[in-house]
Amino acid sequence: MNAETPVPRRARVRAPELTGSGGWLNTGGKELTLADLRGKCVVVDFWTFCCINCLHVLDELRELEQKHSDTVVIIGVHSPKFVHEAEHEAVVDAVERYRVHHPVLDDPDLSTWKQYAVRAWPTLVVIDPEGYVVAQHAGEGHAHAIEKLVGELETEHAAKGTLRRGDAPYVAPEPVATDLRFPGKVITLAGGNLLVSDTTRHQLVELAPDGETVVRRIGGEGVFSEPQGMALLPDGKVAVADTVHHAIRTYDPLSGEIALVAGTGTQWWQGSPTSGPALEVDLSSPWDLAWFAGRLWIAMAGVHQLWTYDPETGTVEVAAGTTNEGLVDGPAAEAWFAQPSGLSAAGDRLWIADSETSALRWIDPQAAVHTAVGTGLFDFGHRDGDAGQALFQHPLGVTALPDGSVAVADTYNHALRRYDPATGEVTTLATDLREPSDAVLVGEDIVVVESARHRLTRLRLPDEAVRVESVAHRTQRAATDVAPGKLRIDVVFQAPAGQKLDTRYGPSTRLLVSSTPPELLLGGDGAGTDLFREVDIDPAVTEGVLHVSAMAASCDDDPANEYPACHVHQQDWGVPVRVTADGAARLPLVLAGMDG
Repeated sequence: MNAETPVPRRARVRAPELTGSGGWLNTGGKELTLADLRGKCVVVDFWTFCCINCLHVLDELRELEQKHSDTVVIIGVHSPKFVHEAEHEAVVDAVERYRVHHPVLDDPDLSTWKQYAVRAWPTLVVIDPEGYVVAQHAGEGHAHAIEKLVGELETEHAAKGTLRRGDAPYVAPEPVATDLRFPGKVITLAGGNLLVSDTTRHQLVELAPDGETVVRRIGGEGVFSEPQGMALLPDGKVAVADTVHHAIRTYDPLSGEIALVAGTGTQWWQGSPTSGPALEVDLSSPWDLAWFAGRLWIAMAGVHQLWTYDPETGTVEVAAGTTNEGLVDGPAAEAWFAQPSGLSAAGDRLWIADSETSALRWIDPQAAVHTAVGTGLFDFGHRDGDAGQALFQHPLGVTALPDGSVAVADTYNHALRRYDPATGEVTTLATDLREPSDAVLVGEDIVVVESARHRLTRLRLPDEAVRVESVAHRTQRAATDVAPGKLRIDVVFQAPAGQKLDTRYGPSTRLLVSSTPPELLLGGDGAGTDLFREVDIDPAVTEGVLHVSAMAASCDDDPANEYPACHVHQQDWGVPVRVTADGAARLPLVLAGMDG
């Protein structure tokens, strides 16, 4: 009699309770507990609303949420990076703005984040119907794996009698009537009217010069999906960043015609083409547009790059950035950005609001990238004065002013700021603007998009700056103690059931390691193809941040299928570390699966 090979049991860890001092949203006022969710397949989504990767994951999960609505409950745990994101009203706004149709726990103190040992945004944790953690995934591209796991859990727990159908805890909030709803960007049309991207309602709205009277509405759901930036083209048409459709469209104000000019509707992933015919190349969350140096420049927030579109040739290409997230100046091909979200052309400079580094940057005609204000991913605040020490907080918009200075929509500081290249000084022009995301000059006034007040606000450009109390912040996350000397970084990746790493065309994994400050690493930084790396920590540096970027490609493991379906999983971690003699010699980072 042959002994059967035992089927390995899925590792299970009891899920910690979901707690957050901000309370619950989208539950009709009910406080949820894991006991209330027993019998359901629960997907816990640790997210924050500044994070473009988190927004991508919200979209990835929608199909799963709908297809398995009677067995799956998605729980968003909002875990803030910026100070503004810890404000409860800001979380309420974000849940509506980004169409989050499941319960959300507001966790401003990162209590649940710490209980689940989360290290990065976004992170997805799967809890089975009996309340055990069975999988963890960091980054984007995991929806297919989670759906396969959910199918297995449904079968297993239906047979055991532990699966509960129906009774979804989601309660939709009451809709609010306003002319605009979370508008994003604004431009002035040739006739003097204003054109606004009414982002949450998936349309453009043309307003009279008063900024209030609605002239017409353009598009709507099915035409646009959360449109953001716009730019006037030389032929009089308006280019529109159709953000969630990952596309660029044009709108003709004379005929009303809307046409697709760039993008396929599919999100760009590592390994996809970065140049070519515009309608054949994938894009990733284009956020703003500007006409500069004879081309349409695109703030490609989803991949931390700038791209260009040439209407004459009908082509797109990468113009600056490497897809690595951070703040690195220099030649465009080597520069790092972090969610560029605002563009404004002025003379020989293209100004850039680089939101995740809270920075104001610019690119010159020689394709070199410079930083005017900002230091990196973790420092932000509201501080005026010399640009070298000035601070913004997640700015989304930038507007060139006639005197050569620039106005910055300092979004999370609820302020309009000004940077003067002639003096190197930063000042505050106005405060008490609720999440300003863009501005446009109209005569001697500046019209600001107050996104969270759902309106345009007209301000007279002041002769003097507003005085504000200086505030500086650093992203607050618990540091990981690591030992000096050799540290092994292990990126945990387990291909989903029925899949294997795709090695048909070479290595299917990639790992990039760097640090802030660079002196933290004596060796081991740089790129490679293994998902582990031994780095050398300098004992003379007491603290810093390890930046780890990982990618893995897996395909269906079916020898009979010549063209198997393939999936890319990717994530960037910024891990604060403290160097101590008794610190860890291994740093595990879970991309997909469980750390054994």
